[in-house]
Parts: sequence; C-alpha cells; structure tokens
Amino acid sequence: MSFSVQGKTAIVTGAANGIGLAIARHLADKGANVMCADVDEKTLVAELGDAPEDGNIRIFAGDLRQRLTIANLVSATIDAFEQVDILVNASRQIMPTDALDVEDTSVQMLLDQNLMTALHLSQYVAKRMIKQAESQEEGQVGSIINFSSIAANTLQPELMGYSIAASSVQQMTRSMALVLAPERIRVNAISFGSVMSGSLRAAVADNREWRDDIRRHTPLGRIAAPNELCDAVQFLAAESSSFMTGEVMVLDGGRSLLDAVTAPAH
Repeated sequence: MSFSVQGKTAIVTGAANGIGLAIARHLADKGANVMCADVDEKTLVAELGDAPEDGNIRIFAGDLRQRLTIANLVSATIDAFEQVDILVNASRQIMPTDALDVEDTSVQMLLDQNLMTALHLSQYVAKRMIKQAESQEEGQVGSIINFSSIAANTLQPELMGYSIAASSVQQMTRSMALVLAPERIRVNAISFGSVMSGSLRAAVADNREWRDDIRRHTPLGRIAAPNELCDAVQFLAAESSSFMTGEVMVLDGGRSLLDAVTAPAH
C-alpha cells in the first residue's frame, strides 16, 4: 500500500489561499506536479508565482464557473505536464442565506460555485483520465476528491444555502463514484468543520466570540490549521485508498459527535 504521489499530476482548485493553497503545496512537496487554479489571480501569483518555470508547480487564473475556463484549465495542465491523475475540488464559498427573502440569490450562487464548478471540472477531467488510460490494463486511473462540510448534516438557518450545496456535493460524489468505477476512477469527498479555511478566517477576523464558540463546540477544543487536511487528501489521492470510492471522510475535531449526543434517541 503506497501513499506516494510522486510523479502524479494534480489539479487543485481554490489554490490561492487557505485549504487549497495548503494542499497544493503539500502535494508538490511530495513530488506531484500541481496545477494551482483560482479566480484570485493577484493572490495566486503572490503565493505561488515565484515557482520556477521548469518546476512542478504551475498557476492558472480564471472563473471556473465558465465552461470555457474549465476546458482551458485542463488543456493548460496537459500542456504543462502531459497528464492529469488527481483532481482536488477545493474551491468553495460560504455566505449567509435569508430563507424568507424571495430576492435572496445565495442558494443559486452557492450551488454554482460549490457544486456545479466541481461537477463540470470532474466531468472534463474524468474524460481526460479515461483517454490517457486506454493502454493501461489495470490499476488506478485517477482520483477525484471533493470538499463538503459538516453543514450538510447540521441545521443552521442562516447557512441554508451553504448546507444545501454541501449536501449536494456529497450526493454528487456518490453518484460520480458509481458512474466512474468501471473506468477505475475513484471519487471521494472530505467533509470538514472547525478548520481555518480562507472563508472562516475572514469571517472570524473581527469576531472573537464566534471563534471561541467554534472552539467550545469542538471536542478537541481548537480550530485546525488548513495543512491538517493535507495527509487525508494524499491518502485519497494515492494507491493507499485504492479500494475506497464514494465515501465522505469527516474531519471536524469531533463536532459531529456532539450532534449525535444531543440528538433525540429515536
């Protein structure tokens, strides 16, 4: 059982900051070629733009809600590294929803950003994986890793749109896993909570009370750093998880356990 990603090529979205940036750097440090994609070109260049042109990191800036941008990202990856073996859909957004406001567009926006971008990119990448594996008779062809949230299984009215999108990502993960299993492409997801993502950092920057509340409701008593998800991503990307597909791995410091404890017995 190998945890190695040496020589593999990965696309990581949301790679300009937070979790996506940590994952991109981790995979590159472990010997993978990494295409780092994000809509925030300025931050992407600031964080990763000093990588050598002949190195194992490339950057791609664009709005992945656009089909043409997705096609260009895949093409840029093939041009740079000749293949794609791993896709990490780490790009995501969080915003509040006013459930009684008929003018509120947050649900549609979150579905477009958190679900449809991951779905469309997965479709494009899967087609490429299938094509490049035509002469490969056995073994893993590719691994797709999606990001969800424990909000998919908890109730916070102000996060209704975010919860709907997170639930949809999990169902999409299971469905795509079933569709792509005959092609030897695995699809799994990580559902996280109490992790200092870029969006959470921005949200709690001026709200010490909210930060403390998250800690109080996390059995391990702290908020995890983004790099604490990296080994889990590597596990799902590598041959170490070769018989695992359609699963949603929960990394939340035990927060889901509190929901189980406080829920009615029936």
